[in-house]
Amino acid sequence: MKLVMLNPKHVVYEGEAESVCLTGDVAEFELLDHHAPIVSLLRPGEVVVDGGRETIPIKQGMVTFDRDECMILMEE
Repeated sequence: MKLVMLNPKHVVYEGEAESVCLTGDVAEFELLDHHAPIVSLLRPGEVVVDGGRETIPIKQGMVTFDRDECMILMEE
């Protein structure tokens, strides 16, 4: 899947990923290729890409996933 993480000032991360683990508004969840479309708020925690290849702290934000494109908008 294509993964893009943005904050108000710049692109934090952009690249291909096989899995993305997120701290959702209600619970933690994982996105994989061909996941159903989703929109979720994110609470403080970490975005873990490909089982730990990349770990990016997040204060809060939101994620959208559709057609193998994951877009994460986050606070600075």
